[in-house]
Amino acid sequence: MTDSSGYAIVAQDVGIKYDLRLKRRRTLKQTVGQLLRGDTVSLGENEFWALQGVSFALERGEVLGVVGRNGSGKSTLLQVIAGVLRPDAGALTTYGLSPTLLTLGAGFVPELTGRENVYLNAAYLGFRREQIEARFEAIIEFAELGRFIEAPVTTYSSGMRSRLGFSIAVHLEPEILLLDEVLGVGDAGFQRKSRQKMNELMARAQALVVVSHSPRFITEVTTKVLWLEAGRIRAFGDPEEIMERYGEESRKPGRPAEAAA
Repeated sequence: MTDSSGYAIVAQDVGIKYDLRLKRRRTLKQTVGQLLRGDTVSLGENEFWALQGVSFALERGEVLGVVGRNGSGKSTLLQVIAGVLRPDAGALTTYGLSPTLLTLGAGFVPELTGRENVYLNAAYLGFRREQIEARFEAIIEFAELGRFIEAPVTTYSSGMRSRLGFSIAVHLEPEILLLDEVLGVGDAGFQRKSRQKMNELMARAQALVVVSHSPRFITEVTTKVLWLEAGRIRAFGDPEEIMERYGEESRKPGRPAEAAA
C-alpha cells in the first residue's frame, strides 16, 4: 500500500495483549518482590489477546461500522485508533489526522458543571478558549440541556451526558470521530439530529468509526463494516452483505441474546 494520500486509517496486523492477572492491581513493591524471588513474569496461560491480526484500510470520507458481540474487541479497537492504547503487535496509522474518541459520558469531571466540562474537554482536544467560546452556544443548543448546563454533571442522566459529549465532539469538528455506542441515545428527534450532524461531518471529508449494536443503523449510515469475533476479523466490507450474515449468525440457536442486540 504505497499511495497513502487517500487513506484516513490503515491497520496492519494490530494486536493488543493483556495479562489477566493484572485485573487485580499490584503495587510496584509487590512486583519488584516477585522479581527478586525469581517468580515468573511471563504471560503464559494468563495471556489474553483482545485484538489479534486486525488489518483494514479506511479512506477519507468513509464511515466504518464496527460490530460484534460484547467482548469481541470493538471498544479496544477504538482506543487503539484514538492512541489511548499502543499495539503490542502490528501498527495503526492515521496519516496525520487527529482522532477524537467519544464514549458514554467519558472524560467528564462529575463535580464540575456542564459549562465547565465543555471548556475542559475542548481544551483537552487542543482548542483555545476563544475557539470554544465561538462554538459554546451551538454546543449547548444542540445538546438540549437548557439551564442544566450550569448544574454538576453528576446530576445528569446517562442520556444527558451522552448528548453533551456528542455535541462537544461534533462541533469541534474532529478530523476522525470515533463513536462508541452513543448514537442510540436520546429520543427520536435527537437521534435524527445526530445522524444529520454526522452526515455534515462526512460532507467535509471527515472519517468516522462507529461502534453499534443496531444492525439497522449500521446498514443505513456506514460505507464499510468490520465484524469482530474474539478479537479477530470475521468479515470486512459491504455493510448490507455483512450485516445480513451477522444477523443470521446472531439468530442461530444457542447464541446469547445480546449478540442480536
